[in-house]
Amino acid sequence: MTEIALVLVCKRPILGNGKQRLVASLGIGITQQVASALLACALEDACEWPDPVVIAPAEVSDTEWAQALAAVIPSPVIIVPQIAGNLGQRLNALDQTLRAQGMKQLIFIGSDAPGLTATDYLVARVALQHSDVALIPALDGGVVLMGNRCAWPDLSALPWSSGQLGITLKHACHCVGLSVATLEQNYDVDEPHDVMKLVSLLQQDARPARRALLELVTTLSFPSL
Repeated sequence: MTEIALVLVCKRPILGNGKQRLVASLGIGITQQVASALLACALEDACEWPDPVVIAPAEVSDTEWAQALAAVIPSPVIIVPQIAGNLGQRLNALDQTLRAQGMKQLIFIGSDAPGLTATDYLVARVALQHSDVALIPALDGGVVLMGNRCAWPDLSALPWSSGQLGITLKHACHCVGLSVATLEQNYDVDEPHDVMKLVSLLQQDARPARRALLELVTTLSFPSL
């Protein structure tokens, strides 16, 4: 199968940075713990990836932090910090940079989809051999995985962090002639109720980072829930 790079788009989980929609209900400290545990799940997946891995931290100043994350990943890893702008602009720039470096097929993930499994990744990899774009929709209308073998269309005007994202992303791809494979839905963690759902969603997941996330969620006190 063609070499496909896994691109982890992430924020450094420090106090007051990342998953801010959780803060009002969970507090800054708990939110940081949850964000760190979610990132560990994404890194767990990156460690199993057979091809090159890209870590794309949100800030250039987090390059050294990202390099430390890369040290535990067996595959070749490159660090490409994101540019300023909304998420669509960041993804377009990342896509262009990686293609300029010779990467042809890419799978983009964030650090908030612990439900992704080896089967999901395999299905996405296979889909990219037949379609220009492979998407795993989120249950809330967003997306949890975006794969492409052609450059993304302009993503800057898409309704990021909304329930219309999946539909509008698919439409944007179709408008520039890209074929899209829509795969089985998965879930991501954006809101406090998503955190609570992890108690049931991860019960049968034996992967170490997922077990640690489950333990965290079941033992934390959620002040406003």
